[in-house]
Amino acid sequence: MRAGVVVAAQPGVEDLAVRAEELGLHSFWVNDTPMVHGDPFVALSLCAKATSRIRLGIGVTSPALRSAPAAASGLASLNALAPGRIICGVGTGNTARRTLGMRPTTAARLEEFTVALQDLCAGRSTEYREGDRVREIRFLHAGAHVNTADPIEFVVAALLGPKAAAVAGRRGTGLVSFGLLDPTAWHALHDTRRHAARGTPRAPDAHADSRADSYVVTSLHLLGEDEDPHGDAARDATGHLVLSLLAFAADTIAGTPAFAEQLGPEEREAVRRLLDRRGTTATAPDRHTKLYPNYLGPIAPQDRDLVLPSLMNALALVGTRDDLLARITTLEQAGVDELLIQPVIDPPAEMARLAKLLT
Repeated sequence: MRAGVVVAAQPGVEDLAVRAEELGLHSFWVNDTPMVHGDPFVALSLCAKATSRIRLGIGVTSPALRSAPAAASGLASLNALAPGRIICGVGTGNTARRTLGMRPTTAARLEEFTVALQDLCAGRSTEYREGDRVREIRFLHAGAHVNTADPIEFVVAALLGPKAAAVAGRRGTGLVSFGLLDPTAWHALHDTRRHAARGTPRAPDAHADSRADSYVVTSLHLLGEDEDPHGDAARDATGHLVLSLLAFAADTIAGTPAFAEQLGPEEREAVRRLLDRRGTTATAPDRHTKLYPNYLGPIAPQDRDLVLPSLMNALALVGTRDDLLARITTLEQAGVDELLIQPVIDPPAEMARLAKLLT
């Protein structure tokens, strides 16, 4: 299986990209969460100039954050700096919207956005809508301002729901998911994508610029000899993923009873403790300002008790070398093409361990 990395945009990110390229990793992604992390287009511009081979991804942007013309201009500009190396993840903006105290956008709007980006980034005209006003738009640049000749890879962010996977099928894109390590769930996503693709007539060259690879974002902790798989080191390496799920649960549990029903008693208690610890409630209008600071950053030692073994096992890869390779092989057999780790403790060391494991 291929390997890549996802990081937050910040000064020095290009040094991590260079190191990832030196290690032979396939891709290097930057989050697009404006109120939590830096700007991914700025970060990837630095990475594009500092590297020559590694693919560069935005994971993920959304029509709830950026207009199609602005996003397409950023992507095509990156493509001019790193021709044929750009990956654009698109999604409903689940996290990026919730950090604003807002709801994600719809799958229908996501699909319109994806269509527009694919068209514009391939040099085609596309339909652009603002309210009741609809216009055909295209790049009007003269010269080498943007690159629409080399293909940009598009992937749609999907969890367990079928709607995003169906968008990927209709648009001929790949998939990216966060912490989805269940092979059965991956089979279901791929089945949905294939079914949607079969029912979609393809216009000439409509998807010629698309790939259809699948990526999973997780964290990886290789256990030392006799190390506790749920000890402090393992919790620190995976806690950012677990806390992100608990924050999402705390933010949505009041309005999404179906989600709450999927949580066990111990997990619901962890959500309750997180809300209490952050000094907010599941219905407070400003809860996003208390739940999401340091989102996907290193966890505080006092929060280690919230990193439940059940959630560690579900969201992250922790084990001996043989354990990890067995789980990765199972994911590969389920159709996952690339494992993306999100390191927070010591990114260079974690990237090196990933590269050594998969080479």
